[in-house]
Amino acid sequence: MQPAQPGSVEVRVQGLFARTACRTIFQTARQPAARIAAPTAIAYLIIFSCCLLLAGCGAPGQPTPPSPPIPSAITDLTARQSGDGALLSFTLPGKTVTGKRLTENPACEIFRGALKADGSADNQSFRLVYAIPSAMVPNYVVEKHVEFTDPLPPEKGKAHPGSKVAYLVRTRVSPKKSSADSNIVEVAIFPVPQSIAGVDAQVTETAIELSWPPITQTSGGEALGDVTYRLFRGQLNSPVDQAVIDAAMKDLAHARWKSPLALLASPASNSYRDADFVFDETYVYVVRTVATARPEILESADSVPLIVTPKDIFPPAAPQGLVAAVLQGDPAAAPVVDLSWSISPEPDVAGYRVYRSEQEGQRGAAVTSELLPTPAFHDAAVQPGRRYWYTVTAVDRFGNESPASAPVLAEIAAPQS
Repeated sequence: MQPAQPGSVEVRVQGLFARTACRTIFQTARQPAARIAAPTAIAYLIIFSCCLLLAGCGAPGQPTPPSPPIPSAITDLTARQSGDGALLSFTLPGKTVTGKRLTENPACEIFRGALKADGSADNQSFRLVYAIPSAMVPNYVVEKHVEFTDPLPPEKGKAHPGSKVAYLVRTRVSPKKSSADSNIVEVAIFPVPQSIAGVDAQVTETAIELSWPPITQTSGGEALGDVTYRLFRGQLNSPVDQAVIDAAMKDLAHARWKSPLALLASPASNSYRDADFVFDETYVYVVRTVATARPEILESADSVPLIVTPKDIFPPAAPQGLVAAVLQGDPAAAPVVDLSWSISPEPDVAGYRVYRSEQEGQRGAAVTSELLPTPAFHDAAVQPGRRYWYTVTAVDRFGNESPASAPVLAEIAAPQS
């Protein structure tokens, strides 16, 4: 039987029917027993029971709100010191506690706590330090893990080297109910090297030459011993406009990576020559300082990122070995100057230009509008009795033109009278 809807005619009729039946039975009950036939009493009782059943079927109940989805608890939370902070990493839950698949990223809540004297986590000390909204979670995902750095003041590591902090994480889809606590992790905090304020780059034809200031102190101002550096490089998707660069400089989590940051080298000095690059690609460089004179391997926070798009402004070398020969076999035929030279060794040479002048020491004009793809040319636009000086240049695919080759002279004989 389907329950009647609240306020419907069916409900009102059922209520009236039940009240009428009850009144009739009570009135009958006050009559002398001798007056009531047994069959009649039984009939009244049956009617009364049916009325109660109908009234119960039609009574509207309070709607039960659906239970909010509760994500399953995170079980793989890890943490390590990264610069003056703790880098947390964990996998987002994909299901609820009932095993249903989550259809959206849950929001993440980061809690920091302290340890008791016996070294165990003090559950009463945990406080929410950061909440990542659901829409922002993808910005913190690195290789299918959420990574979040909780910054800590440098004074903490300086005043109490090795002191520990504890963390746990919760997630939620609904504001009414969060997941259970994740596993609790601990991080020991030490003074780390100062972060590098900036990285400089000088682009040459064969390398991007990087340099940065040497680091001699911790972030808390203590003197450091020997240090090395870790250089990371990533590549951004093209095209790259100023808005993309500004977003990456503000937060690398918002960078549009073609290939993410990866360790490129571990130089012992504050410079590095990156010869493995391509012109017109956009690279991001980040450097960290590593203190090697301490028992712990302590690494600074990231330097300010350097974003560089190397441009090829370097022309090829001047072509070598230019020679000219005048071809004039048949006196009736027009003369031709045959030019040839050595092929340029640069791999990005797109072609050559030949220049002709009738005055020594001047370049003159190009004899063709298009680049010559091979190191040879036949010039049939010459006149008998003239002298021509030729030079050749090489042009790369970026439009850079080389200096001119050494000139050669081609002298066209005058016609015989």
